[in-house]
Amino acid sequence: MNDQAIRKVPELNLENYVAGTALEQQRFVDEFYNGLVDYGFVVLNPYQFDFNLVDDCYHVFKSFFKLPLETKQKYNIHDGGKRGYVPRLQEHAKDSKNPDLKEFWHVGREVSEDHHLAQEYPKNLWPSEIPNFKAKSYALYEQLDQTALTMFRSLAAALDVPKDYFEKLTQDGNSILRAIHYPPMTEFELPGSVRAAAHEDINLITLLVGATDSGLELLDRDGQWLAVESKPGQIVVDSGDMLSRITNEVIPATTHRVVNPKDDTSDRYSMPFFCHPHPDAVLSCIPSCKGDGALYQDITGRDFLNQRLKEIGLS
Repeated sequence: MNDQAIRKVPELNLENYVAGTALEQQRFVDEFYNGLVDYGFVVLNPYQFDFNLVDDCYHVFKSFFKLPLETKQKYNIHDGGKRGYVPRLQEHAKDSKNPDLKEFWHVGREVSEDHHLAQEYPKNLWPSEIPNFKAKSYALYEQLDQTALTMFRSLAAALDVPKDYFEKLTQDGNSILRAIHYPPMTEFELPGSVRAAAHEDINLITLLVGATDSGLELLDRDGQWLAVESKPGQIVVDSGDMLSRITNEVIPATTHRVVNPKDDTSDRYSMPFFCHPHPDAVLSCIPSCKGDGALYQDITGRDFLNQRLKEIGLS
């Protein structure tokens, strides 16, 4: 096998885990775990996933981002980016002085008025200018939430914890669907800035449903940048800081970036789903990963998230 064949993010079929034989299920468990350990990324062919909904969401989000800035700013509530609109040049990678060349929208979990997290989770904002914005975006949120739960059950098997370990950790979790617009490069004069500078995700795992243009790269274990290629109908899954923390860095949080395009006039859109634990969840080292001892002290999901939001300029 040549080096080019080796240096490729693994591609997995979720149907093998959900509806496969015992052997196919175990192979999926092993390959998903090994993919995260070796690359921090896998490319997933999902099972019974409605990609028409993804297309619908790209349509509504593109329509929103095309609105005048004055209109979009009505939905910028300055809450640390928890819900609604975050304008261009506000977020930056940890330890980076240059802002990312993007704007985005956040959809978060909906809970009932009497839920114990109702005061902690801000209410979602829904632009009145865009028909079906709420119905389409929250339906996609829930679909990605269920897909993430299936991935977590597979990961629990690999890490030798109870099958519902991650389910309990993420029950009513603070997960976020982020719709990102990277405007044409011709609209910026910021030498040194890129669409998304090298960073690691904060959360447990991220599910990225189809971007409209290429540009996503991961930093391979040998220190080389490797393009992450996916096709329509696939989901890119990657591991974040929280998962790295509770696995004692057995599964590292992989550095990745979105590079500037060759065509300066092109837009790019993407929709990552950041899967978070609930705020009171304790991020504690998983026993099978402890080795010679835990590298990090226990911390709640709330405290870790707040710490990282300050580091990237959103809090």
